[in-house]
Amino acid sequence: MKQIHLIASASGLLLLLSGCASLPEPMSQAEIKAIAQADREEARKDVAPLIAPLTLEEAIARGLKYNLDHRTRLLEQALASGQLEAGGFDMLPRVLASAGYRSRDNSSNSFAPIPGTDKPSSTESPISADRTHTTSDLGLSWNILDFGISYYNSKQNADRVLVAAERRRKAMHVLIQSIRSAFWRVASAQRLQAEVNNTIREAEASLADARKVSEERIKAPADALRYQRALLENLRTLESIQREMATARIELAQLINVPAGSLIRVAEPASFLLEDRLMRVDVTRMEELAMAHNADIREQVYNARIAATETRKALLRLFPALTVSFTGKHDSNSFLVNQSWQEVAAQVSFNLINLLSGPSQMDVAEAGVRLAEQRRVAMQMAVFTQLHLARQDFETALRQFMRSDAIWEVDRQLYEMTAKGEAQQTQGAQARVAARTGAILSLLRRYQTLAQAHAAASRLQASIGLEPQIGNLDAISLPELTQTIAKTLADWERLDQFPPEGSIVPEPMPSPPHAEATPVPTPLAATEAAGEAGSETAIVQQQQR
Repeated sequence: MKQIHLIASASGLLLLLSGCASLPEPMSQAEIKAIAQADREEARKDVAPLIAPLTLEEAIARGLKYNLDHRTRLLEQALASGQLEAGGFDMLPRVLASAGYRSRDNSSNSFAPIPGTDKPSSTESPISADRTHTTSDLGLSWNILDFGISYYNSKQNADRVLVAAERRRKAMHVLIQSIRSAFWRVASAQRLQAEVNNTIREAEASLADARKVSEERIKAPADALRYQRALLENLRTLESIQREMATARIELAQLINVPAGSLIRVAEPASFLLEDRLMRVDVTRMEELAMAHNADIREQVYNARIAATETRKALLRLFPALTVSFTGKHDSNSFLVNQSWQEVAAQVSFNLINLLSGPSQMDVAEAGVRLAEQRRVAMQMAVFTQLHLARQDFETALRQFMRSDAIWEVDRQLYEMTAKGEAQQTQGAQARVAARTGAILSLLRRYQTLAQAHAAASRLQASIGLEPQIGNLDAISLPELTQTIAKTLADWERLDQFPPEGSIVPEPMPSPPHAEATPVPTPLAATEAAGEAGSETAIVQQQQR
């Protein structure tokens, strides 16, 4: 009875403690503030400060090295590599060690039977075990079925490492595209900001003069109102330009991981790095390159291989499990003749339910293979469509940029003529403000089409699968990475990254951070048949005005 009370008391205490442990504990404001501060410090950790004006190459390099989303993709790749390494231990035999302690409050006595009968003797009650003794086991056990399943799990984890690498490549393509577009928007803001502000001040001064003239009725009321309306329209256009330029620096700051309030100044390159050489490549050649290097297609190829491995696992589960074990045991019980001994065992087990569920499991696995293959086929068609659209967008964007550049040149000359006419008192301030607003708007549209052309070029290069060969981002410095990006941008325009016919392009597989020793699985090799690259005549290589 006493033992029952003790057990009941201990159980009640455990229930009370578990109930107290499950109570909600909201975080205090100080704790949340400390976590937010730590997160901000972690986000800016090891980020080189901006000192000189930012070039396009450095902006891309900073994005690849410091962008938080790209860091997340790198950590996902490192996690997949770690899971591959950890999964390899599942194929090894299990080494089990155990130790125990036993104690009782009375002797372990037992009655011996009366000789010749099954009745217990009332006089003989020998002791069979010490009141207190210890046991220890050390054994090795290996399940053949578990080994086979672990082997296929390891192959799937190896493919998942490659899937993570392809997702990182896709994120890198999107990041480069966004940075190239944002860079030129910041360049337009930097070029136009002062001129827009000055023009707004001049337009507001002219508007004040026009209202004064209207109040004094020096001109006809209708003419004065039309004059004011023209100025107000120009002001609205200028303010919309100002609003659009205000967001460019914030977006670029987020992409390269610098504080949002930082004053980013960019250095425009001597040339716009836009040529039609990509358009000279035969579209069949581009499709072949996309088949071998596009990140989306490669990801679906690896997913199909994972699904095919799943069918082998389902088939393996239909076999019986064979377990072989070898164990060394010891018991400190002094009543034992042999306190230490070794055991060898072999056991075969089979889940009879597998006879019923096995066909269904195989059907599910084969359906997964068909689904993965269908997704791969659908992705190939989608990538081909994306490639053709990107090619068409790039051609259109180039043409629009050339047209916008020509329009800006005309509007600039018109503004210069209007300014001279005002100086000679042949034209008024409103005409000069209108001409200047038109020139600013044309220059903005020129930069906008330039940014769109760069984004279209990045989409085309991403569809083909072109990317910088950068290796491990932790092992390369920012200046070295900037030089690599500069060479890559130039190579893209010279088509140096397009391999010759019949060559095999090595798979870019940078090591994830802090995982240099992790074994990297071998990706699919892609042998590429070639088309003939056409002439390499540049149509757009303009110096910055």
